[in-house]
Amino acid sequence: MAKKEDYYNTLGVQRTATESELKSAYRKLAMKYHPDRNPGNQEAEEKFKQINEAYEVLSDPQKRQMYDTYGAEGVNMGGGGFHAGGFGGFEDVFSSVFGDLFGGSFGGGARRRHRAQRGNDIKEQVSVSLEQAYDGVEQDISYERIDTCDTCHGSGAQEGSGRKTCPTCKGSGVVQFSQGFFSMRQACPDCGGQGSILEKPCKACHGSGRQKHTNTITLKIPKGVKDGVLLRVNNGGDIGTNDGGYGDLYVEIAVKRNKEFQRDGDDLIIEKTISFPQAVFGDRIKVKNLKQEEVNLVIPAGSVHGSQVVLEKQGMPILGKEGKKGNLKVILNINVPKKLSKKQKAALEEFAKTLEEEPSFFEKIF
Repeated sequence: MAKKEDYYNTLGVQRTATESELKSAYRKLAMKYHPDRNPGNQEAEEKFKQINEAYEVLSDPQKRQMYDTYGAEGVNMGGGGFHAGGFGGFEDVFSSVFGDLFGGSFGGGARRRHRAQRGNDIKEQVSVSLEQAYDGVEQDISYERIDTCDTCHGSGAQEGSGRKTCPTCKGSGVVQFSQGFFSMRQACPDCGGQGSILEKPCKACHGSGRQKHTNTITLKIPKGVKDGVLLRVNNGGDIGTNDGGYGDLYVEIAVKRNKEFQRDGDDLIIEKTISFPQAVFGDRIKVKNLKQEEVNLVIPAGSVHGSQVVLEKQGMPILGKEGKKGNLKVILNINVPKKLSKKQKAALEEFAKTLEEEPSFFEKIF
């Protein structure tokens, strides 16, 4: 599969482009390459698809964040990807920017309101402990989303009633009006371009066929997940209109702080206090990793306060790399005794006399 061109390059904008700059760039390119302006031109048709895909991603803050962080694969995390199939989806993007400005000049644009409309994406946040982020965890989450009405089952009509021809557009779904030298068409404002209206709207959903529901899912959080990572759940968002399908659910992971272990990327950091003789002579001691397993730590002779000893592969699992782990960094804190017995002080002073440096350093400490 050919590698996709960078979305920013496709629209001809910088990566720091604002929302208005993105829309402006998209307007110019969409006008230039729209198939109705380039009939039979396969190259223009392909270019139109590319700019719509780029704008569909970059105009959505959540998808843009995923793209900026992980590239095109990040947008497809969990499957799905760009949802527009054929020109139906592309024209939804086109219509969202241009509205009814061009009426029917691009192939009867007013009727596009009949097309399937994908549901909105939803963003939620889930907190996990550092231990859960280490092991990975399955967690039930409940959230509100728009789904099919339980009363009318999506029809929008009261039981026993149906639809009737729209009296405004006489079933055409389109109204026409003149503005200056132009004759323009747009979707009928009363029936929304459908050509029919409800005889008796459902009281539960007011005729929309949709209502708010509490949805509960089991989310699988992978090993090594980091704070701020977005997990995508296909079809976890709101339901669309005209069989447009569901949007997606994006779950942002918040990893709680641990009292003992600090996280630095895939590495973990702990502090360990050792005695002055251990720092001088070195030692072999036991420390516990995040799983509370004891591991051997070799303290080098001559260690100073703040020295760092690294235990390889005792850190966090690396997300997406099975069996790979970061390191455990142990920061050494040297416990300098505040009080010494006469015998200890005499021995230390005797030791100080054997050094080339003057013993005033020890005298100042003790």
